[in-house]
Amino acid sequence: MSGRVAAIDCGTNTIKLLVGDLPRVDVREMRIVRLGQDLDRTGRIADEALERAFAAIDEYAALIRDHGVPPARVRFVATSATRDAANAHVFVTGVRERLGVEPEVVTGAEEAALAFGGAVRNLRVPAPVPVLVVDIGGGSTELILGRSGPEQAHSMDIGSVRLHERHVAGDPPTPDQVAACLADIDAHLDACPVDVAAAATVVGVAGTITTVAAAVLDLPAYDRDALDQAVVATADVHAAVDRLVAMSHDERRALGFMHPGRADVIDAGALILSAVLRRARVDRLVVSESDILDGIAWSIGSVG
Repeated sequence: MSGRVAAIDCGTNTIKLLVGDLPRVDVREMRIVRLGQDLDRTGRIADEALERAFAAIDEYAALIRDHGVPPARVRFVATSATRDAANAHVFVTGVRERLGVEPEVVTGAEEAALAFGGAVRNLRVPAPVPVLVVDIGGGSTELILGRSGPEQAHSMDIGSVRLHERHVAGDPPTPDQVAACLADIDAHLDACPVDVAAAATVVGVAGTITTVAAAVLDLPAYDRDALDQAVVATADVHAAVDRLVAMSHDERRALGFMHPGRADVIDAGALILSAVLRRARVDRLVVSESDILDGIAWSIGSVG
């Protein structure tokens, strides 16, 4: 694939932009907009969430224009929050007006395939197959098992925002609230058709997992280069999850690597990661900064 592209990944918590002539990346931006605010309770995207998202998209539209990317080379992919919202058409219309492209509300299976492609393509550490890619978003969690491509994939309707809003009212969470989260996670994993225990390598992508890895590595600040391709022991991941869950929001915000927009919901997302790793028969987690956003970017040459 040649020629500059622009990829946008619109999830439940974040909207991300990548602009580049791959494999060179010129722009990589993230805005935490919490599009899924109260969605699990109301079934709708809140007005203030729409405002935050549209403000971010206006910024991205300007960056895309500044880098001369034509509409035919722009792909906007929306995932869990937009799939589930009764008023998704309002968001889709707003995106179309701002970017001049048709946003794609992808299925869970399509989301999983894009995440797998983005994560596996850029692996630079030994990774025996099959590989399980774990992508924990705000509204959903994708589990994708495969070798050269996805062979088993499933999107579970649990993510950091959705699970936190559903079960966690305490700051920090009470033991009963943690237990409720874990019971919900286990019920989804019990119903998941992906054979997690078959994985020879587990690769974790997206902000929840990279933030937990930053806690394992005790980074003074978020460092994308230090995190990408990091290999951390699963025992250390479980310990870091326990520490993060036990903290208050203010204690988490004080961590140099913690994005303030993740501090309140990292507890639920971290519990998902820990539960998945307890079912996998691996003693390490490979961390990748390449995720669905990269998968979207690489796909642009093959869509249209």
